[in-house]
Amino acid sequence: MPSPSSTGQAIARLQHMTRMEVSGPSMIGPLLQALHGVIGFDSSAYMHPADTGDLAVHMEVPTVQAVVADYFDPRILRSERQVLVRSSRDFDEAVRYEQGPQLLGQLVRVPMPELERSDFYNVVMRPMGATDCMSLVLRTPRGQGIGALKFYREAGSPAFGPDEVAALSRLEPCLAHILQDDAQASANDSEAHSQGMLITTPQGRLLWLSPEAEALLPLAFGWRWRRGAGLPQELQELLQHMRAQQPIGLPTREVRTVHGDFSVRATPMKAATGMGQAVGIHIMQRVPREARLQAFLQTQSLSQRQQELAYWLALDLPESQIAVRMHISANTVVYHRRQLYNSLGLQDRGELMRWLSAQGSGWPTESAPAALQQGNAGQQACG
Repeated sequence: MPSPSSTGQAIARLQHMTRMEVSGPSMIGPLLQALHGVIGFDSSAYMHPADTGDLAVHMEVPTVQAVVADYFDPRILRSERQVLVRSSRDFDEAVRYEQGPQLLGQLVRVPMPELERSDFYNVVMRPMGATDCMSLVLRTPRGQGIGALKFYREAGSPAFGPDEVAALSRLEPCLAHILQDDAQASANDSEAHSQGMLITTPQGRLLWLSPEAEALLPLAFGWRWRRGAGLPQELQELLQHMRAQQPIGLPTREVRTVHGDFSVRATPMKAATGMGQAVGIHIMQRVPREARLQAFLQTQSLSQRQQELAYWLALDLPESQIAVRMHISANTVVYHRRQLYNSLGLQDRGELMRWLSAQGSGWPTESAPAALQQGNAGQQACG
């Protein structure tokens, strides 16, 4: 179980994330990393409504991401509804009825031996090694569903209990604030991270796929992209719009996932058989700069306070505003700034910006002026 010191550091990291200028699904990675220091779990999942109206599923452990495609098999969904109180796909119903963290006994409708014999358990939970589960539905202050966090423990680990429920309950407003989607703010501050191309027939048969696109497609479409199984529905609709020449111009599609914002554009191409017999589909991934900066700083040998200070310095915040954000005096900010520069072997903020850029953090050498508001209600939730 996490120690008191690691718990304190994890909560401080979550407090910092509530003060960041970016929120939404892209923050799930650092959020889960911090939560490991609070409640302790072996693996986790984040399920949230996708732009397509379906459920997007992000598995923390990449090696078990393959079970997601099996989960959406109709046979497994039927089995899930037989053994659980409600399916994860019934998200709106969960938002109405699930208040606070739910332990396994509250999630299942059958005895454990019957659960372990079910198709749902053997196809989804057993490959993950999961023997226990705790779930938390997150909502906006107005009660709108944001997503559901699922935490799993393997055989040999103690079952989740009242202590974990209490800890997660205290953090619930904080977690909701971090994951609440602010698509406009993130889009305004995101930058191109990667891009690729695939070529298909107008009917959707894949002709060629660049290595970059092959890496991006599962990030954008998740389980709906499997090579050899046809294009995802979103790309099929893109081709239909192009064939119908509606709307006028090159058809595009925007997709938002935990991996960033994806823009997909279809362009008619001239193939060996003539014009219009092939379609080039360009896919570009955009990631909020602040999220990339946060992820990079967590890999450095810096204390939590130094990580947060480096974040605000990179955003070009003056010491007076940093003091407000960090709940310390301006003189203390100056002291910690000197300690930070000494730790990194730097002299000033300009050298910090050049160091961040040289380290491949995705941060520009010169930061744009930060239009940041004073205070943030969400930070009060992580006490």
